Amino acid sequence: MYFMRASNAQKNRNMGFVLIYSVLVSSLLLSIGLAIFNISNKELKLSGAAKGSQFAFYAADSGLECVQYWEAKANAFATSTKTDITCGGIVFRGMGGNGYDVPSTFTIDSSPNSKEPSCTIVSVVKKELPRKTIIESRGYNTCNTQSPRRVERALRIKY
Repeated sequence: MYFMRASNAQKNRNMGFVLIYSVLVSSLLLSIGLAIFNISNKELKLSGAAKGSQFAFYAADSGLECVQYWEAKANAFATSTKTDITCGGIVFRGMGGNGYDVPSTFTIDSSPNSKEPSCTIVSVVKKELPRKTIIESRGYNTCNTQSPRRVERALRIKY
């Protein structure tokens, strides 16, 4: 019997196929890995933004609740007399007493007292005609105004 043997030229031609196949599989696995990394990275940014949004909302809500408390307890933002209030452990002196249509504004900075710093800017305006009170509270997830990740949430009550 006669067996045919492959020539050296045919062997060399077949040896390059394994190299191309391994490069193809490696690049496919690399692209899948990069796609998964990209998705994970975007999910982390999105969850961080959601966390910042929650902190900003809670900061705005706490400022609003503080004003409502002092308004009910001591009529702290009356148009004729000034009153001291305490919000977030900070004493604010001389709130109110500005007359009608002039806002009483104060800022609550929770940075020194909190693990997660947040800021709140609260404004209270008493209107004469028609008689109403407008409380606006703007909460921020960070006190750093230059932060690109700063989120603002605002709440407003009119009564």
